Amino acid sequence: MAAAGLPHKLEPMHPLSLWQADARHKLVGVFTDIDDTLTTDGAITPDALEALANLKNAGLHVIPITGRPVGWSQAFAATWPVDAIVAENGAVALQRGEPDGSAAASALHKRYQQDAPTRRANFARMQAVVARVLQEVAGATLAQDSAGRETDIAIDHSEFVDLPAQGIAQAVQIMQSAGMNATVSSIHINGWFGTHNKWEGARWIVKELFGRELGLEIDRWVYVGDSTNDQRMFEAFPHCVGVANIRRFEAQLAHKPRYITQAERGAGFAEVARAILAAR
Repeated sequence: MAAAGLPHKLEPMHPLSLWQADARHKLVGVFTDIDDTLTTDGAITPDALEALANLKNAGLHVIPITGRPVGWSQAFAATWPVDAIVAENGAVALQRGEPDGSAAASALHKRYQQDAPTRRANFARMQAVVARVLQEVAGATLAQDSAGRETDIAIDHSEFVDLPAQGIAQAVQIMQSAGMNATVSSIHINGWFGTHNKWEGARWIVKELFGRELGLEIDRWVYVGDSTNDQRMFEAFPHCVGVANIRRFEAQLAHKPRYITQAERGAGFAEVARAILAAR
């Protein structure tokens, strides 16, 4: 059952060609993961970047939502053709200019779900947890983008190091035992304090930017992702697509995407964009 009460009508992981044209025609927006969905080997591909621009030019909202830190996301929020980027699994968003247009178009505006005192307190608590992970989990290493993180911690498992499944599970258990949320993306183990996640971040940013309730128009949005930390989005969105490299996580997915692309990573996202635009 989708979060807005809309049942999925197809078994998951169907070819993208089965996505009905009338459903694609009604879309008003696209949420997408970044790592290994928009990017290939750590960089956005020209076809994926062009796909973002084509979707925006067609009048759709486009919002990447990622476990990456806000600091890492700034360069992309400043240059990509998107409405905003939601970082750190829904905790903070970056938007060019102020909502009322009072700031220069190139200026980045930050929005947070948690207030400043809460963020400061949680940051101190998180440092104690990450110290324990690094001490107790053999081979555990901080993600190299950790300096840009404000509301979460990240342990590298596949980006620059190879942390075995046992180590991943142990790190998740330590975070959860400390009262943190913990998710595993295609590259990192993320942990944070708070009620936010990718789904709550999506609901929040639609309300912040457009003054609308995502749950009331969920069938007019699509989500594109590639890994286990996208499961809450796959569960919530009746229109959801996995790029082909999600097959590596298929056995671990309790909630799978409705559709799957033929191509992997950025080429897979471009495939989704073409399908959407073909129905406009």
